[in-house]
Amino acid sequence: MKIVADTNAFIAVALNEPEKDMIIRLTEGHDLVAPEVLPFEIGNALTAMMKRNVLIADEVILAWDMIQNIPVDLRRIEIGAALNIATQFNIYAYDAYFLECSRKLRSPLLTLDRQMKEIARKIGIQVME
Repeated sequence: MKIVADTNAFIAVALNEPEKDMIIRLTEGHDLVAPEVLPFEIGNALTAMMKRNVLIADEVILAWDMIQNIPVDLRRIEIGAALNIATQFNIYAYDAYFLECSRKLRSPLLTLDRQMKEIARKIGIQVME
């Protein structure tokens, strides 16, 4: 089965956050998919954590290197369709990219974001929990 994984799932695994074991359990034996913006969003999230003094520079690089070892199929999505989701639910386009990817592939979504889970359910996307 293909599972669309949100940025926060990759970061949680790389940073050994409490959700790591659950994420690994849910995804084991399945193929991870994400919109092709994933690497850029991960880089932005890691440097934002550094700016907030959550991570130091070396930890940013280590986390990035760890994430590079997680196999994921990056997919092109229809930005217009994602923007329709973003405007309908008043969310960031980056979040809508993952929702659109999941909707288009008819694949479940794995995210740690409560709002994204709610929107996914509203538009008929299965949520991995």
